[in-house]
Amino acid sequence: MDTNTPLYTLYQEIEWLQEVIHHAIGIYLKQDGNYTDWKEIEAPAYTDVDTPYANILKKWELTIYERLTLALAIAPHIRPEVLDIFFGKNKLYDRGFTEFGGIIDKHHSGFLPTGQTLLFIATSSDIEARLEVLKALGGDSILYKEQVVSLENMVSFTPQHNGVLRLNNRWLDFFIKGEKPKLEHSSTFPATQLHTHLHWEDLVLNDIVMDQVSEINAWLEHGHTLMNDWGLYRKIKPGYRALFYGPPGTGKTLTVSLLGKASGREVYRVDLSMIVSKYIGETEKNLSKIFDIAQYQDWILFFDEADALFGKRTEANSSNDRHANQQTSYLLQRIEDFPGVVILASNLKANMDEAFTRRFQSMIHFSIPSPEERYTLWQKAFSDTCTLHPDIDLRKIAQDYELAGGAIINILRFCALAAIKRNDTVVTSHELLAGLRREFKKENKTITRLQ
Repeated sequence: MDTNTPLYTLYQEIEWLQEVIHHAIGIYLKQDGNYTDWKEIEAPAYTDVDTPYANILKKWELTIYERLTLALAIAPHIRPEVLDIFFGKNKLYDRGFTEFGGIIDKHHSGFLPTGQTLLFIATSSDIEARLEVLKALGGDSILYKEQVVSLENMVSFTPQHNGVLRLNNRWLDFFIKGEKPKLEHSSTFPATQLHTHLHWEDLVLNDIVMDQVSEINAWLEHGHTLMNDWGLYRKIKPGYRALFYGPPGTGKTLTVSLLGKASGREVYRVDLSMIVSKYIGETEKNLSKIFDIAQYQDWILFFDEADALFGKRTEANSSNDRHANQQTSYLLQRIEDFPGVVILASNLKANMDEAFTRRFQSMIHFSIPSPEERYTLWQKAFSDTCTLHPDIDLRKIAQDYELAGGAIINILRFCALAAIKRNDTVVTSHELLAGLRREFKKENKTITRLQ
């Protein structure tokens, strides 16, 4: 096998792990060994090796305990047989060794290491090393910050470290292929990354709103300098919190996407339908997953239609009311402590709990565009291949029909499909009228002709 292939590096790492495991078990069973401490077993050096795993080790400068943690989490995926030694029986009790930890799953014939397995190996020659192992699994470890390894408890009442030592599949793919897949929307990650091909010049907002958006942009660019170099961390909480409120289609989501694009940050829209749970504690647990992952990633978190989760608290007249208020309080605390940028979107500012709004650095009202702004939106919408017939008075349409930018784009989509079915690129007044009718019908309004 080529020594510069990703798999070769991983095999080398697992061979080191295997030697450490045999040494730990030898010490525990009081067998003869050549080492007094497993840390004396030299780990592979990848100084001149250019593979994803080797480069990560060099970049992160892992402690020996973090490296052991990572290698143990990788083992079931690369060489599960090296863990078969843990299937050995305790002859005194005619059963496996409890201290080895591990889980046997019906879908996997091998040994799945747990936090207890890691603790057994690492503390075989030094019981005080337990604290160092816990650091490797704790919030300050790069393995936690980058969501590489986690302890997944199978049952809630089992001991704390009996959770399976789980390697994130995204990182496994990276170590093998060199490409880290994007986070997929799922029950364990209820959020979707936002992208846009548009630019600031495509966004039509009034000057007051643009000035407020520019403040957020300035924070994204200079916030780190203000907090650290200027020492403002002593006076203000980390992060930035903003509320975007106004009717649908007025540019809230596009603005968030452009803020991410301009600052080079990833933007994730949280799926509140997968977050909110009727079961006590579940909503907080689901939200915790998002915040824990985003905590160290420098992401922008976007809560769209946030009224569902961040709405006004009620008087606690029932257990349901107390549950809802508990959720709101939890959210408030997590958002306040979040070091990145959190943006909430709501149709109405009045729907939001005042405890939240007091803590926003900015509250920006995205109103229905003015006639002049609507004229610009119409121009931009029909400025490419699909155009309007010259007889259509676009300025009059902008004046007469109060529409948000999102609705105008919906009309563009409808008209473009109508035109292409005629093998044409020019939209007729009849098609435009049909598109307008469709949008106004959504609000139970009717129009009979172009005014």
